[in-house]
Amino acid sequence: MIFSPVFSGGKWYFIWMGFLLFLFFLGLYSYSNQIIDGLIITGMRDQISWGLYVGNFTFLAGIASAAVYLVIPAYLYQFKPVKEIALFAELLAITALILCVLLIIIDLGKPFVFWHLIPIIGNVNFPHSVLVWHFIVIMGYLMINIGAVFYVLYNKYKNKEYKMSVLLPIIVFSLPWAFGIHTVTAFIFNGLNARPYWNTAVIAPKFIASALCAGSSLMIIILQVIRKFYKIKITDEAIDKLAELAIYAIAFHLFLFAAEIFKEYYSDTKHIATIEYLYYGLGEHKKLVFFMRLALLLNILSFVIFLFPQFRKKLKILNIGCLFLFAGVYLEKGIGFVIPGFIPGAMGEIHEYNATLHEYFIVAGIWALGAIIYTFLIKIIMPIYQDKVNIIKNW
Repeated sequence: MIFSPVFSGGKWYFIWMGFLLFLFFLGLYSYSNQIIDGLIITGMRDQISWGLYVGNFTFLAGIASAAVYLVIPAYLYQFKPVKEIALFAELLAITALILCVLLIIIDLGKPFVFWHLIPIIGNVNFPHSVLVWHFIVIMGYLMINIGAVFYVLYNKYKNKEYKMSVLLPIIVFSLPWAFGIHTVTAFIFNGLNARPYWNTAVIAPKFIASALCAGSSLMIIILQVIRKFYKIKITDEAIDKLAELAIYAIAFHLFLFAAEIFKEYYSDTKHIATIEYLYYGLGEHKKLVFFMRLALLLNILSFVIFLFPQFRKKLKILNIGCLFLFAGVYLEKGIGFVIPGFIPGAMGEIHEYNATLHEYFIVAGIWALGAIIYTFLIKIIMPIYQDKVNIIKNW
């Protein structure tokens, strides 16, 4: 059967799956409490209504759109080393998009109101609701990636080269759709007039740059793990090319950060309070200062590691750079972007956000589910990728 590889594996596979299932059921238990008691069990209140859920949603939307980083050199320019690994990036995009949808449902509080985001089926506030736009973009990009993966795998099973006449339209649609995910995400924040921290046009390009940073760093780690456990041909040249492409994203990301800092401090308006809160604190309110300074340090260190070939070509050092980059972007984007938009509040009050254990457990469960889905996808498609079994006949 097509799912039979999921139930087979070595000791480390079952340890890995057992750990992920533990986190998933822990998150599921916390979510059941949220359904019963409502969002009051979270640290979100009227003053700060978006927390860990929206922060992780914003970050994962970037992971999903980062697959385009490999699609361009793999399919359009037929760069063979990257062509061999583009499929794994598309699977990562599918996984991240599923998690994005789940985080939307969780943040809505009551899951049964989710159907109102679906055009035709629900009572959709279209085109006025930016969230509906975002849901449409997410589902569209999900269908595009599923179509591309199926087409490439089917031709690989048939030992045939895919036809660019078929794949090119998919790629043409996927490129603007990938950038559209983060553009629409930025519009969700841009549209809130009472939140000056988010009222800047630089958010959309900054989201795209950070997405490519986090996505490429995660793919470099994943590709090495796949290469180790499946003994497939993923060359160091492909990994180095991915790291080389990431340099431009990191540089652009840091440039946009510098542009924001200049704008805030040179104009010196009252809206500088949010930046002050992030990196220096406002009076006794310094909850995020350590994390934001750490994020900036990690981003700079990762840029140095990726920039110099003598560091980048040593996989151990490169992996450290990837971990630094992934953690730095997560802290800056998943935590340091969403929460500070509410500080100070519209009336000038300062209310710091304290996430509860329920939120941490639910988010951990979501990430664990993502790891389970991606692991299962790899296990299912690998026999086709390695030409080992005739799966089509088992359907």
